[in-house]
Amino acid sequence: MKFIVQALVSRLVETGNLTITYPDGTRQRFGDGTGNPVHMRLNTKKAVWGLAFDPAYYLGHHYGTGDIDIVEGDIYGLLKTVFTGNPDFKYYDSRWNRLLERVRYLFRWAREKNSIVRSRRNVQHHYDLTGALYDLFLDQDRQYSCAYFERPDQTLDEAQLAKKRHIAAKLNINRPGQSVLDIGSGWGGMALYLARQLGAKVTGVTLSDEQHALSEKRAREAGLTGEVNFLLQDYRNTEGPFDRIVSVGMFEHVGRPNYLTFFRKSAALLKRDGVMLLHTIGRTDRPSANNPFIEKYIFPGGYIPALSEVMQAVEKSGLAVTDVEILRLHYAETLRHWRERFMARREEAKALYDEKFCRIWEFYLAASESAFRWQNLVVFQLQLAHDQQAVPLTREYIGRGEDCLKAHEGNPKGERRGARQFPQEASL
Repeated sequence: MKFIVQALVSRLVETGNLTITYPDGTRQRFGDGTGNPVHMRLNTKKAVWGLAFDPAYYLGHHYGTGDIDIVEGDIYGLLKTVFTGNPDFKYYDSRWNRLLERVRYLFRWAREKNSIVRSRRNVQHHYDLTGALYDLFLDQDRQYSCAYFERPDQTLDEAQLAKKRHIAAKLNINRPGQSVLDIGSGWGGMALYLARQLGAKVTGVTLSDEQHALSEKRAREAGLTGEVNFLLQDYRNTEGPFDRIVSVGMFEHVGRPNYLTFFRKSAALLKRDGVMLLHTIGRTDRPSANNPFIEKYIFPGGYIPALSEVMQAVEKSGLAVTDVEILRLHYAETLRHWRERFMARREEAKALYDEKFCRIWEFYLAASESAFRWQNLVVFQLQLAHDQQAVPLTREYIGRGEDCLKAHEGNPKGERRGARQFPQEASL
């Protein structure tokens, strides 16, 4: 199997500076010697077999188990070398890897058929980890989704605030008291923002016990319990209707078999003159199988869709697409912040869990950043409605809404009531 690894890496890394040490002690150098050196050591024959058989899964798996070590550089540097060393060659275009992808694709329905019970179990696998872990690397508001970098020099907290502001403007909440459903409300940041800045009456639903408990606590501390209600509930059991629906970073957990269910339920919950904003990771190429490492260790039952897969379900749901925006590289920058923060406090994460957990998460954050920076992942923001006149005819209202929100963010609650409204242009 050693010769298969050598052949694969020699095609992947034509530029760069990569050294691999094999279990028998032999070394091989790849690339043209440029860039920061990276040295990967394969400690066991299992690691060699794994990389030869299925590198998409076994590189992360064996890094987590310690069968692979990075003795010079780091795992992010390795991935950068691999993904930039030969842009014209993709390892997954080989006949063997196309076969593996085809097998995974054929069994996708079994993995992604997320019933209410299974969805809750999948969410608990990731989001019910101790909150102390997320405090190590997320922003102060615990926004666990793509930030919106208006400027390259923005801090993570500033960019996450800009993301909430951007989404709020697209929702076009034009009077206090409008009802909003937040599907997959996380730790409550988006719901609290909409209530605080726009006077919305928000219902947030989540399947995570940890997220639900903290969301309720934050609402109490903010004095917003009368304006925000968090439910430990599946969106499929939610009753409406609502003036607005927002869903940020939740659709990735729905699974393709449930796409039509998701959009039909959203259509049923949304008022005829309502607006929905869906923010989700997506792929820029054809529908495919999920990454096997992420599937096992990070997000079981999840899937990153192509836009064509989403649109098929939207078209059958009765909703109309009123706006589509593609956020490019924003998530790469978000993940860079998360990765650097996690690595700076890695010993604290190890004290919470163990070395294997830290290696798995180190690889998860590095691989995710790499996928957004050099591969095929972006973020879709889809604005949906029943009525094409539910939002203004031009996108100028988004910028004006953001300016209005920016002017009033951080004001005490008593000073905001009369200054939150966006221009009411929906009838133009």
